[in-house]
Amino acid sequence: MFHVEWIDFVIIILASFRLTRLIVFDEITAFIRKPFLSVTVKEGLSGQMEQVIEIKGKGLRYFIGSLLSCYWCVGFWCSLGVVIVYFCFPFTFPFFLVCAVAGAAAVIESKI
Repeated sequence: MFHVEWIDFVIIILASFRLTRLIVFDEITAFIRKPFLSVTVKEGLSGQMEQVIEIKGKGLRYFIGSLLSCYWCVGFWCSLGVVIVYFCFPFTFPFFLVCAVAGAAAVIESKI
């Protein structure tokens, strides 16, 4: 049976959150999304600028684009990956700790 201390659990949660945002939203990973998604910025009815995401292609390409455009979908797979890597490769803990600190900073920044 797996046992996770509460602080490690919080670190896993925040690291998963940060990695998910990195894949779905951050500009630095746009090259991952570009083959699968087209993003345009338009003015919405309220006058604010809105991103419009269009999924490219058919078949596998469309499927991957659908996953990459869904924060919840990517979040599940990132969480699964973080948990597996955390238990199988404990030496990766410092990386997850850095991701967790960045995730906590993003949460704090969004609330200010």
